[in-house]
Amino acid sequence: MKQISTRFSMAVHILCLLATSPADCTGDFIAQSVNTNPVIIRRIMGMLKKAGLVDVRPGVGGASLRKPPDQITLLDVYRAVRVVETDQLFRIHEHPNIQCPVGRNIEAVLQAELKAAQAAMEERLSQTTISRLIAQFQ
Repeated sequence: MKQISTRFSMAVHILCLLATSPADCTGDFIAQSVNTNPVIIRRIMGMLKKAGLVDVRPGVGGASLRKPPDQITLLDVYRAVRVVETDQLFRIHEHPNIQCPVGRNIEAVLQAELKAAQAAMEERLSQTTISRLIAQFQ
């Protein structure tokens, strides 16, 4: 089963860093904290910038939040880093055998359930802000 991309957790990590250590947030500092290659950080930062969540200064200038952390939800981040295609968190196998009663019906029956599950997850993400996460840090 394909998992949700780690871009999501990395993006949340980046935003929490920008909220808690704004003066230190160069690409290298962020890459060290996330423990990944700076190229990956730049790619994710580009997605966050395009979504209007961060400002990025060229070179070693660093980055900053464009909104207060209490106005950035996990759903904003989820959408910014394009974790999945719209309404495609769950995929259904292609070309089931339509001669079989299960194969003929599985997509229609399962699709409604999976869309409801995705909607519930997105609703939950919309209720959690970067500030709320930071408040739980030790």
